[in-house]
Amino acid sequence: MSNFKEFHFDFYQSNYTIDDQEEGYNSYRSNENLCGSRKSQIEQPPAGAFAPSEMRLSSPSYTGQIFQPTYSPDTLSHLSYADGFEEEPPLLEELGINFEHIWQKTLTVLNPMKPADGSIMNETDLTGPMVFCLALGATLLLAGKVHFGYVYGMSAIGCLAMHALLNLMSVPGVSHGCVASVLGYCLLPMVILSSSAVVFSLQGILGTLLALFIIGWCSLSASKIFTSALAMEGQQLLVAYPCALLYGLFALLMVF
Repeated sequence: MSNFKEFHFDFYQSNYTIDDQEEGYNSYRSNENLCGSRKSQIEQPPAGAFAPSEMRLSSPSYTGQIFQPTYSPDTLSHLSYADGFEEEPPLLEELGINFEHIWQKTLTVLNPMKPADGSIMNETDLTGPMVFCLALGATLLLAGKVHFGYVYGMSAIGCLAMHALLNLMSVPGVSHGCVASVLGYCLLPMVILSSSAVVFSLQGILGTLLALFIIGWCSLSASKIFTSALAMEGQQLLVAYPCALLYGLFALLMVF
């Protein structure tokens, strides 16, 4: 036990005194005061030193009211950006759906003698053709004929064949969308023929004459639009012949 007490006393024995602690604390405070004085000298330049004009000016005071704040350039730019949404075109125009052009194309198809506007007819508008294809399949369905697959299949094959033929005949060429748009719009007389098949049978002299009339109507409208859109003067009959073959296939679906 005596050895343990000696060990305990030797372990905690130190030369550190309270006077040394006070001297260290005073030296730390003196260094801190010295750093603070240097910092204040840096932050506060002398009166005769150069200072920018922006620092000499006083801060701008608030001139607006509580419910009517002043407008800064940032708020004006934000307001102009918010007003830009109102100047954006409608969603239908961004999707390429123009009802005025659809109506003009429909009137051009219904009146084969009316001159076609090449700038409008050269658009790749597929809204009208899709509607007319659905109407053709629906009227055939009312007549007891489920031919949706035949309608879309013959339309796709006919568009590819007419695209290849027109690119060989015309100098500027034509796109697939333009060919599909024109052939689809010219299906509107076929919808009239399929609607008449719901009322009476077309397997007779009257039905055959009506089918030939509709085929000529569709082919004449399509050839007129193609010649005006592609500047193919004097080639309307050459374009009307393959169009008549294509629309003749659709007429066969309705007669038989």
